[in-house]
Amino acid sequence: MAQILINGEQTSARSGEEIPVVNPATEEEFETVPKAGSEDVDAAVAAAKEAFKEWSKTDPDDRAALMRAGIAKIQENSKEIAQLLTREQGKPFSEAMGELHHFLHGMNYYADLASKIEGVYANLPSTLGRAYGMVIKKPIGVCAAIVPYNFPLTLMGTKLAPALAAGNTIVIKPAKTTPLATLRVAELMQEAELPPGVVNVVTGPGKEVGEALAVHPDVRRVALTGSTQTGRRIMEIAAPKFKRVSAELGGSDPVIVFPDADVDAAVRGINIGRFFNAGQACLAAKRVYVFEEVYDEFMESLTKRVARYELGDGLEKAEKPKIRMGPLNAARHRDELADQLQDAVDGGAKVAIGGGTGNGKGFFFEPTVIEDAPHESRVAREETFGPLLPVWKVDDVDEAIRLANDSPYGLGSSVYTYNVKWINRAAQEIEAGMTWVNQLHFGYDELPFGGVKESGIGREHGKEAIEHYLEQKSIVVGGLD
Repeated sequence: MAQILINGEQTSARSGEEIPVVNPATEEEFETVPKAGSEDVDAAVAAAKEAFKEWSKTDPDDRAALMRAGIAKIQENSKEIAQLLTREQGKPFSEAMGELHHFLHGMNYYADLASKIEGVYANLPSTLGRAYGMVIKKPIGVCAAIVPYNFPLTLMGTKLAPALAAGNTIVIKPAKTTPLATLRVAELMQEAELPPGVVNVVTGPGKEVGEALAVHPDVRRVALTGSTQTGRRIMEIAAPKFKRVSAELGGSDPVIVFPDADVDAAVRGINIGRFFNAGQACLAAKRVYVFEEVYDEFMESLTKRVARYELGDGLEKAEKPKIRMGPLNAARHRDELADQLQDAVDGGAKVAIGGGTGNGKGFFFEPTVIEDAPHESRVAREETFGPLLPVWKVDDVDEAIRLANDSPYGLGSSVYTYNVKWINRAAQEIEAGMTWVNQLHFGYDELPFGGVKESGIGREHGKEAIEHYLEQKSIVVGGLD
């Protein structure tokens, strides 16, 4: 059995209970982790609170050096970590390695920022006497990171890296289905002589561990990536203590393909943007609106590319010229996607390709493209978290933008066009936290990322993210006359 990490030591949960970790490609249990509860959370938070006393005072360059030592250890063990990630999550090994590299890029980015946190100096009005003011920035304290199953490492990194760089300590709760790669990364950082208690990992159900972290009086900052429903619950229970909460939640990202688009480039981008990681991405391309002038060309090219995918175990290579797609992470996710597809078909949608769930073991779902789904159907109103892509035909830019905004979500969006006026309208009018132009959806560590409407609050990535892990204090120095 794998162990949780509290105060630099691997330990079991106080309950003595375990949670099975299942390979979603084979449905076989291959490991267990402790089923932690509120007592384990208390111990982890206490360790983080004690460690904060020294870590917050550690020189920023020294914090960065310790982060980089951990990065080096993780790089040395990258193949092992990626294999763990594939076995527990289901994604192909190449995608797991890509996720690990993205995680390490983000860690390096924030290690570089550790010594570049700046305050403000200002000469103040002389009404009350000559004075000057300063704004200093200090770490908050103990932070909690609640991480989902789709990108366990990168979405942990977007919380872990800025927290450590700013001088905070952290308790991480991975998804109960994908805890192993997270635990291994934390263990390796500990081996790299990160002080005990700075990073802690507690595994268990969200209802118990996640909520215990969100309400704990010594946790001052909660960072969550998850469903809108989960985000709403965490914000509700964190509110009485006025905790800082950021929540990167669900998305139903629209894509508009204009008449002047490079159709091949649009198809390539949308194909990767929808079907990478078996479509399990908050910022995946989830609704596509194509102008009538290029609709037939687009659909012909798209279905040809989608036909190249084959379902299979992520630790096995695809047969050329096929592209390997792994399973969804759990049976309930596959079943939910099947229900969303059936709802669309019942409403009159046509299946252009796919729609099956594979043969035999594993939580597989074929890459699927549908046309003419009612815009009131579940595929348009809800987040489709899997390889299901609805496509609609539109007549003009007003209709395209109206339909793109006809969603409770507002995470990402993209357009394919070289028309400056259309680009400007999309950038200004699409209700989303990010818009890509002629590029597939990708979260850059260098740019702030987050949503509007029911896609969340706050931002991760970029220099802006580190501000969410700092307290500002204004200081006035007078008596200068």
